[in-house]
Amino acid sequence: MLKTAICDLFGIEHPIIQGGMAWAGTAELVSAVSNAGGLGIIGTGNSEPDWVRQQIHLTRQRTSKPFGVNILLTSPFAKQVIEVVLEEKVAVVTTGIGSPETYIPQLKQAGIKVMPVVSSVALARRLERAGADATVAEGMESGGHIGETTTLVLVPQVADSVQIPVVAAGGIADGRGLAAALALGAQGVQMGTRFICSDECIAHPKYKEKILKASDRSTVVTGRSTERPTRCLQNKLTRQFLALEKAGATKEELDLFGRGRVRLGVIEGDIDEGSLLSGQIAGLIKEIKPVKVIIEEMVAEAEVIIKNAEKRISQEVNQ
Repeated sequence: MLKTAICDLFGIEHPIIQGGMAWAGTAELVSAVSNAGGLGIIGTGNSEPDWVRQQIHLTRQRTSKPFGVNILLTSPFAKQVIEVVLEEKVAVVTTGIGSPETYIPQLKQAGIKVMPVVSSVALARRLERAGADATVAEGMESGGHIGETTTLVLVPQVADSVQIPVVAAGGIADGRGLAAALALGAQGVQMGTRFICSDECIAHPKYKEKILKASDRSTVVTGRSTERPTRCLQNKLTRQFLALEKAGATKEELDLFGRGRVRLGVIEGDIDEGSLLSGQIAGLIKEIKPVKVIIEEMVAEAEVIIKNAEKRISQEVNQ
């Protein structure tokens, strides 16, 4: 069985973390991931604090295992959501888009473990000094908001630069990705796109089908001019957005144009006008399966790959 420092830190069976996907990371998916031995994460996005509290309660009704909450630091409700997780004493908080330095002391004082998502070595070091318990090194292959460095390049550099456990994210959807992440120095992986195509995820069937039909070149990055580059599946919306960027639209105009599009795509299933957040790994995903099956197959495949690699190395040494 694959057991790493991340398993010990969070009290989970497998070193697999579910990404905090806005609108899709609800109690249904979160509890399924935690019940299967991973760490489920409620994706708060720009949701109001009452919705977050409700999701925490619903998740606790479905699982007694540890789970976390992802806080988007650019959300207008970020401070209120932090108050909710403090009151509810969730096990883990992950953060995205920005630095949670000012919040780490009060979260840790409440007994909450903090695992920020980072896209650079400098931010990983800074947050380790601030008291982070672990960090997610997320490559630009990921869906949603991304950095500029690939997973293969970022993970080993972050792993070499900090003492806290590192979780790899971006371009991971099966046992090969898990084995590769461990080889790069990570203690686990975080996945988003793979879990969208699970039975338990409430994402619209049309959105899931769009992922299943994706190829290796089906995603595109929009929003580079707004300093919030976002990876999603190509559709009518991305073409319009890129055209507006090329024409010199302001950040405010682009924000207004993109408002409400994630829910439109993820929940309402508008595959033309909605934002279909997805990582580049979408081209590898061909089936919708139960979360438990996804995790068990992934771990089993990684174990076989690692054992076979050890055998090959041993044979070459003895020749």
